[in-house]
Amino acid sequence: MNLLKTISNRHSPRSFSSIEVEKEKLDLIFEAARWAPSSFNNQPWRFFVANKNENLNFYNDIINCLTGFNKSWADTAPILIVTVVKTTFDHNNLPNKYAFHDLGLAVGNMLNQATALGLYMHQMAGIEHDKIAKLLNLLSEYKPVTVIALGYLGKIEDLPADIQKVENEKQRVRKQLSEIINYSPLN
Repeated sequence: MNLLKTISNRHSPRSFSSIEVEKEKLDLIFEAARWAPSSFNNQPWRFFVANKNENLNFYNDIINCLTGFNKSWADTAPILIVTVVKTTFDHNNLPNKYAFHDLGLAVGNMLNQATALGLYMHQMAGIEHDKIAKLLNLLSEYKPVTVIALGYLGKIEDLPADIQKVENEKQRVRKQLSEIINYSPLN
């Protein structure tokens, strides 16, 4: 099969180059997110962007909302993006139980676009959700989901030794199709 190169070449590095991400490329990545499908076309995703070179205070505030391992490498990325979902529909204010799914579709589009542009993204779930919500002054119907590190690929050698070890040992393994696809109900 001919899998799209933006899918087969994508990976989540922990080392990013200090090269600035061009505004045009960043805008194109968010344009890709904008065109993702969503339930009732609600587009429940929101993105808060911290550019290390333009707003170091906001950038560092986001770094301080990361947990454990993520704090030791995420500051190599020139861009940090907080992903947020609006958990209610715009048209009726009822709960949107598809909001997280829709955010995933938007981020998937971003990943494909970033990869096509020679950029890399690494999503982090290890975040202090309440702390980020307070930092961003989010209303109760908005929930932070992840923080994404974005930038050009850096050198593993520039990471701390313990993270270099993790990066050098990690393998890009996926489950077999037979493990994730069922053609009948489970017994």
